[in-house]
Amino acid sequence: MKLSSLACYPVKSLQGITLSHAELTERGLAHDRRWMLVNPAGKFVTQRELPALATIGVVLTETALQLRHADMPPLVVPLADTSGAMLDVRVWASDCQAEDEGPEASQWLAAALGAPQGSLRLVRLPDSARRLVETDYLSPQEQGVVHTGFADGYPLLIACVASLAALNERLLAKGEDPVPMERFRPNLVVSGADAFAERDWSSLAGPGYRLGLRKPCKRCKIITLDQRSGAAPSPKEPLKTLVEMDTQPGWKGAYFGQNAIIEDGVGAVLRVGDHLEASQRPVTL
Repeated sequence: MKLSSLACYPVKSLQGITLSHAELTERGLAHDRRWMLVNPAGKFVTQRELPALATIGVVLTETALQLRHADMPPLVVPLADTSGAMLDVRVWASDCQAEDEGPEASQWLAAALGAPQGSLRLVRLPDSARRLVETDYLSPQEQGVVHTGFADGYPLLIACVASLAALNERLLAKGEDPVPMERFRPNLVVSGADAFAERDWSSLAGPGYRLGLRKPCKRCKIITLDQRSGAAPSPKEPLKTLVEMDTQPGWKGAYFGQNAIIEDGVGAVLRVGDHLEASQRPVTL
């Protein structure tokens, strides 16, 4: 098996960045989900509420985060700026503090999205912050230790090329259009494995790193949205077909991809083309 593609999503629910290589940190890939949008109450905002977030492009330079939108000058956020006020924010049931990127960012987002002024804030997770991963699917040794950025729940999301091919084959058989992998916003995409083989892996190892697969990823309406326009070409697909395929036996709903943590290799560099080896989960009788 090989690592066929890498992507990070610096701002939660905005466009991603395709990478040739990426450093592995305690929170996942460097810069992944380091920023997010929140409403005045501090609650996270995603494409679930604002599909138009998919129209905002993201660029990372050595010194800045840049947000880009048609007919607007880019918003430039210095990576080294730590002067913002601290806000209480929430991702699902997880509370933490984040640094406000200021009124200019708020005004830019409102203009880009056609939202009321003051309705959105851009926040970043400081280096010192620790947003712990839910304990339900961690070993006792991992509980209270493993943390992440502003991802929904886990530092990494892993998917397989063959799994997408199987889904698209079913969609085409139903007369539906196939969907690209970017709909699922994975960090790592693996080639050379059978369709949905990833659901049986306990870990995935590459040169100098090992990732632990801990929980299948239940999908929401975001996978129905085009990740450039925010439009929903087929509002029920591919959610409906994933439910029909029962890709995660024993789990009710639409599942695609696996949430993962870092078991070993913080500081390692993942590269497209890395050879990968998977360890299988023990068979439960």
